[in-house]
Parts: sequence; structure tokens; C-alpha cells
Amino acid sequence: MIKHSRALGGALALAVAVGVAVGAPTDDDVPLRNAAATVTAAESTSTADHTRLRELLQRLTTVDGGPGALVEVRDRRGSAVLTSGVADVKSHAPVRSDSRFRIGSMTKPFVATVMLQLVGEHRVVLDAPVERYLPGVVRGHGNDGRVITVRQLLQHTSGVPDVLDYLSPQEILKDPLAHHDTRDLVNIALAHPPTFEPGTGWRYSNTGYLLAGMIIEKATGHTYGEEIRRRIITPLGLRDTFVPGDASAIPGPHPRGYVRPGEDAPLMDITAINPSVAGSGGEMISSGTDLNRFLDALVRGRLLQPAHLREMMKTRPTGNSDGRAYGLGLESRPLPCGGLYWGHTGDFLGYETAGGATVDGRQATVMVNLDPGGSDAQSDDMKAAVQTALCEGGPSASSGG
Repeated sequence: MIKHSRALGGALALAVAVGVAVGAPTDDDVPLRNAAATVTAAESTSTADHTRLRELLQRLTTVDGGPGALVEVRDRRGSAVLTSGVADVKSHAPVRSDSRFRIGSMTKPFVATVMLQLVGEHRVVLDAPVERYLPGVVRGHGNDGRVITVRQLLQHTSGVPDVLDYLSPQEILKDPLAHHDTRDLVNIALAHPPTFEPGTGWRYSNTGYLLAGMIIEKATGHTYGEEIRRRIITPLGLRDTFVPGDASAIPGPHPRGYVRPGEDAPLMDITAINPSVAGSGGEMISSGTDLNRFLDALVRGRLLQPAHLREMMKTRPTGNSDGRAYGLGLESRPLPCGGLYWGHTGDFLGYETAGGATVDGRQATVMVNLDPGGSDAQSDDMKAAVQTALCEGGPSASSGG
């Protein structure tokens, strides 16, 4: 959910400067940043040595500034979990291979999958106006739910302003355990004019996914989280995946989540936070194992009918130089070894994630327990790790292994 995480660090520094309590500065921070990271492998059933992947993990936990990092890779030959750095900078406990973490905007593919299942059940129409499901909700300051469609919400082509452009980190951190009502968050965004006329541009908007969660609830009579549990988590056996609501703790084994409020500031622990501030735009918790299993099931047609998976995979360019294109809650990027992969990235205070899968059965998920406050290269190195993992597991790599 949290975007522009490096820029957000400046706002966090301001929050700390004016006395907002996030948590105590951690001990032994500078030695950790400069120490050589040890990359360990666990539960490996793959024959690959993952040399380049190990290098990227070590970079993430040294020059990029992350306390700890994890990558889980999976293909038809098996799976492997590589970790680097520490889960807790006070105890120096290593990152566990079975770690759970906040996944931020990687929540969006789950939400979009439920919405497309409802389309298949004729309970939602993709090109129907939002007004049909949420009468009177999207109004004011030029925003009009009568001319915005469900599809446009899912593809970020609605022009609805992003709540994160108007919700300051200082407000979140002033009381990190506070409940945030979805309608209140939507209203914060809708107090501002749209960024463009619906359907005429592309701009990422968490508000669109808050509205999508509201539509799911209106169509089913259940919260979006209940529908995700019933339709995805339970059928796929995702034991590490949760829609926490107001619960501030991460259940089970997990690394501490950190922010760095300024370039030379010590890390601060933000593990305990009420994730309702992200809602259906990014509140979920999961693990590398579960995210890989979900992405594989999604792109290989186990969760959606073929026609609706095709709708999800109809992408439009986002303007990114790396060729990123966005479908319905799912984005594609070209692989350096050829072809495309499908996935998403996620930022939530304390954690950054990135994950992807190919239609021929390769998946990779990466996590770093620092956000915001890593180097400018942190996101790039995480995406490089996903791409490296997927290319290592490709047909040419398999034939040579």
C-alpha cells in the first residue's frame, strides 16, 4: 500500500522530529549495516546453487540497508528458501525460512481475484458503474461513481485520487494502533479532484481498492476478508495467510518490521500497527510459501475461469521504463531471459515485498523487513531477485542442471 517509500522517509523524519513516538531506536544499528551478511539456505529441494540470488540478498542486507531479507523460489524441480541478515536487530536472531510478514499491495491480486469470481457468478459486472453497487459513495469534487466502472477501479484507470497522497505518515504514526474506517479513508481521497477523466489515463490508486473491497461486501453480504478466506485461503491451504482487520500483531514466526526515519537515523520498530489503515488496499499478512502457491494457482487457472483470467491479464502500459504493464490487480514485466512474469509488489510500514510467477510453473517471492528507509536501490534489487530466481528456474536453466 505504502508508495514512494524512499520519499516517505522524509515525512517519517519529520514525524519523529515533531515528537511522534514510533518506537525506540534500535541497538547496534550501524555495525549491522556495515557487516557482511551471511546468506543461508533452508528446506532446499532444488539443485540450483542460486549464486546470483545470494549476491542480491547480501546486497539487500548490506549496502541497501535492510536488516533482513528472504527469498523463496519454486519450480517443477523443487523449492528453496534463502535468507540473509537478521529478523531482530536487538537479539540478532536470523530471519527464519518460514517467516510471515505484511505484504502491502500484494493484497490487491487477492481482492481482484475475488471480484472476478463474483463476475463469473454474475453478481458483479466488470463494466458496470460503481454507482450500481455503492450508490452515492463516489461523489463530489468532480468524482462521480456513475461514470467510473469496476474494471477501472481494478486497473487504476478510474482517476480516483489516491488516499495516500493526502494521508500523512505523521497521522498514522501518531497512533499506530488506531482503527481506520474504510469509508473515512475513501472520503479523505474524494475531498480532492480526480487525477484524470475515467478511462483516459493510468495512475496507481489505493482508493480504488478500498472501493473494490466495499463492492465485494455489498455484493456478498460479507467482508472482503471473509470472502478471501472462503474463496482463496481455505481452498489453497494457505496456512500463513491472514486478513487481520484490526489485529496489530503478526501471528507465528516473523521478523520485526522497521522504518528508518532519516538517512543516518537509527532504525525504529513498527511491527505492531493496526493494518486497517491499508484495508483492502494492502492489509494482508502472508509468507513466501503461501504467496508462491497463490500466484501459481492464479496464473495457471486454478482460481478463475479462463475468460476471467484473460480479463485479469489484459494489461495497459504504466509508463515504467522496465516495461511494467497493469491488468486487473496483476501486473506483468518482461524477464531478462525472455517472456513475461506476473505478480505484484507491496509496501507496508516495516516491510517491502515483491513476487512473481510464470505460466509454466515458476514462482519467486522476496521480502525485506525495512520500509521506508532503505536505499534507492532496495526496490530495484528486490525486483532483480525475483527476475533472477524466475530465470534460474527457466527451461534453459533446467536443461543445463
